[in-house]
Amino acid sequence: MDKDSYPSSSQKRTLLLLELLQCIVRQLKDRHHMVGSVKVDRVKRCFQMMSHLPCTVWIFLLTVIIPFSYNEGHQCHLESLGLEGILQPGDVILGAVLPVRITNVYQYPSFTERPPTTTCTIPPPMSIRPLPPAHYWYSLRLTLAAITGEQTCSFQFEGQGFHFGYFQQLQAFLFAVEEINKEGRLLPNVTLGVQWYDSCGVTPVNTEGTLQVLSGHGTAIPNYRCLRNVPLSAFIGSASSTHSISVANILGLYRYPQVSHYSTSSFLSHKLQFPSFFRTVPSDAFQSVGLAKLVLHFRWSWIGLLAVDNDYGQQGIQVVRQEIIKAGACVAFMENILTSKQDRNAPHIVKVIKESSARTVVVFSTGLDLLPILNEIVKQNIKGILFVASEGWSTTTLQHMERFSHLLFGTVGLAYYSGLIPGFGEFLNKIHPNMTLGGNLVKSFWEEAFNCKFPTEKNLSIQDKVCTGEENLASIRNSYNDVSNLRVSYNIYTAVYVVANALKDLREGNKGEGPVSHIWNFSPWQLLHYMKRVRVKLSSRRELYFDENGDPPALYDIVNWQLGPSDAIRQVKVGSYDTAASLGQVFTINSSLLLWATEDKQVPVSVCTESCPPGFRKAARRGQPTCCFQCVPCPQGEISNLTDSIDCVTCPWNEWPNPEKSKCLEKHMEFLSYDDPLGATLTITSILSFFIPNLILRLFRQNKSTPIVKANNYSLSCLLLVSLSLCFLCPLAFIGYPQPEKCLLRQATFGLVFALCISCILAKTIMVVFAFMATRPGSNLRRWTNPRVSYMIIFVGFLLQFLLCITWLSIAPPFPQYNTQSLPTIIIAECNEGSTISFWTMLAYLFLLATISFIVAFLARRLPDSFNEAQYITFSMLAFLSVWVSFIPASLSAQGKYTVAMEIFAILASSWALVICMFLPKCFILVFRPDMNSKEHLMRRDRDQ
Repeated sequence: MDKDSYPSSSQKRTLLLLELLQCIVRQLKDRHHMVGSVKVDRVKRCFQMMSHLPCTVWIFLLTVIIPFSYNEGHQCHLESLGLEGILQPGDVILGAVLPVRITNVYQYPSFTERPPTTTCTIPPPMSIRPLPPAHYWYSLRLTLAAITGEQTCSFQFEGQGFHFGYFQQLQAFLFAVEEINKEGRLLPNVTLGVQWYDSCGVTPVNTEGTLQVLSGHGTAIPNYRCLRNVPLSAFIGSASSTHSISVANILGLYRYPQVSHYSTSSFLSHKLQFPSFFRTVPSDAFQSVGLAKLVLHFRWSWIGLLAVDNDYGQQGIQVVRQEIIKAGACVAFMENILTSKQDRNAPHIVKVIKESSARTVVVFSTGLDLLPILNEIVKQNIKGILFVASEGWSTTTLQHMERFSHLLFGTVGLAYYSGLIPGFGEFLNKIHPNMTLGGNLVKSFWEEAFNCKFPTEKNLSIQDKVCTGEENLASIRNSYNDVSNLRVSYNIYTAVYVVANALKDLREGNKGEGPVSHIWNFSPWQLLHYMKRVRVKLSSRRELYFDENGDPPALYDIVNWQLGPSDAIRQVKVGSYDTAASLGQVFTINSSLLLWATEDKQVPVSVCTESCPPGFRKAARRGQPTCCFQCVPCPQGEISNLTDSIDCVTCPWNEWPNPEKSKCLEKHMEFLSYDDPLGATLTITSILSFFIPNLILRLFRQNKSTPIVKANNYSLSCLLLVSLSLCFLCPLAFIGYPQPEKCLLRQATFGLVFALCISCILAKTIMVVFAFMATRPGSNLRRWTNPRVSYMIIFVGFLLQFLLCITWLSIAPPFPQYNTQSLPTIIIAECNEGSTISFWTMLAYLFLLATISFIVAFLARRLPDSFNEAQYITFSMLAFLSVWVSFIPASLSAQGKYTVAMEIFAILASSWALVICMFLPKCFILVFRPDMNSKEHLMRRDRDQ
């Protein structure tokens, strides 16, 4: 026998497997009719055959064939939901599970009995195009059974709604496949087939549809594909993150690429868990950051957060919360939309919104789940709420949203980037109820769009308007044929082209950089290799590619909900958020395009506390968030020139806050200047006063031989008048800008001149006493009446003051300084005395000299001597002491230039007191009563005393 006539080892295994299957089928089929040894023999024969099989076949038998066959009248089996779908044959199948009909009524589970089968609509027969003969091999239908436990939670959905926007997305999927097949540019001589099922937005239906796509048949058969010669390339969907997670867990096992057009959960970026998941929409990680930036752009710091309780909402809103708090804003409340409840927990959520002072609410949800919340807000007549929308509902096309147009007016949010699909509008208007592919769906759409009914066998007599099929789609305007802002549909269209480009790279081997396989026979992991590296040029000239997490570059439109002429809501693009843009262009908004629902048409305000104006700082309230604060005025000397300043800033030493404490103004420099009225007055007074002692001195010189001048000690009187002239000039050293030279010498000069003056008076007083005592018989004091004694007294009195001043100037000399503490609003240019003790010691010494002169003069005031002027000295010293005693409290209470003015006034007043008391009577006699200036008159006055 020829060698080739013997079966190979693989053929032997195949024959053995077929015989084993037949054995098992017969055994299970006749198990109720066989008895005794016959049954035992057959079972033994089957197990003998099993011993020749490898381990992999054993696993296959135990996990698939046996449970699959053992279903007749035993336990439960995997139910088939009878999904609505479209099957279009091709060389390579592209699977998809996309929603068209949406559920809107829920039946609560009782938790006491098995829930009814999950359905969303009564499905018409599946639309199937005629298959070529090569595809009829799978015509044998199999039924899969599986033993399942009790379900802990389930829902029964009743009713259905036909969603025009979802139907447009399905048409975008079909249009992209048809366009690729017609052009033949990407996949020449290869036809893309389609297998689509309606998920109805329900997780069990979505999972069932995925399993049927994997099986390639209308029944889900795990680990088995009926279309053996028609490979499944990739899977388009799902339409929600929760659905995509469940689907990705299944497809990832086989490494089938999955491209979602609407699933944005950041959890799907974990490649270890979802190795074959990709998407044409950005991850929520980018969207959440963008929503936070949007909120902060409008300076909303008191925000409410609302999220649907699934993966999409919970993960997204947490990132928004973190970004908002990181930027310094606060979250007023955070609530969940409970999809397990029919009312979505709307009463509680709306109560929280109503009681909160937050006027801006970030909503991370879908339009369908948000409807009950909006309805409750309208029901309770709550106004003034501004919504920030996630992409899940920012451009929703739900017809029910029109009811809330005035409530949603002004809403801002992020939306998927909108693109153009050439020829898509014409394709949408070409559908007809008589189409072979998807005709039943088109009929449902037709009835919804034109508000009519097609006659059926169950309802031959229709009271409503009858559909004829001649209606014109171009005459209506709804979310189905609106192609002005294609977002989700554009993402589906892009997803199909991503798969087509990956198939093209797979076919060509991408220039030897990856595995090459026959387009009609390839493994899922081979296509997955090229999906990770695919780059697609979009119609907008942008390039789509996937990063290591399967995410594309993030690009969002910023939309604003505005009212049209007929109060119809429309979403207007007002900016963009592009993470791939250059610095400064990542987040852009055209404020002129924004419309708000406020009365003044300005940006709404949402703050816990009104902003603190300049001049105030924020102070936290105990037990409340940082955004709830109180505005505290800045302390003296500090300002805040920004709104909502946290701290006040101290002004520079030469500046002072304005009355509003919003900016620092330059302080006014104050000193006693010659231009100042007070300074000018004192200057004039000082100069004029200077001439008075000089005039008296001249008068005395003219009358120095007269008795009254001789009697008053002419030489001492001249010295006293000279010192008084210098005393009147002392104030000039105190007036003007305090230069270092002035500060150094002015107090010393004042002290020395006044010490000379008081020493002269003291010498005159002592000489009067000595002169009286020397006239007594036997007195030895005659020699003390010598003029040299008086000069010695003056010298000693002056020397002590001089030594004190030299010591002062040597140890702690005075210096100029700017005093900013006495009067905060001005800078006082003054002289620092260096040593306050030295200054007051100098004054105390003058006080001591004056006190001694006063005491001596007071005791000698009644001495019977013609030459006695003790009375005048007494009054002059009393006036001098009174002035300087008054100066002490006055100088301590005065500030700035008035302190200097008080000292000048004390100098002038005390000098004038000395001039008047000491020389006015004598001058009166010399000028007006010369007859009294005789020795006889003086001797007579002495006798009269």
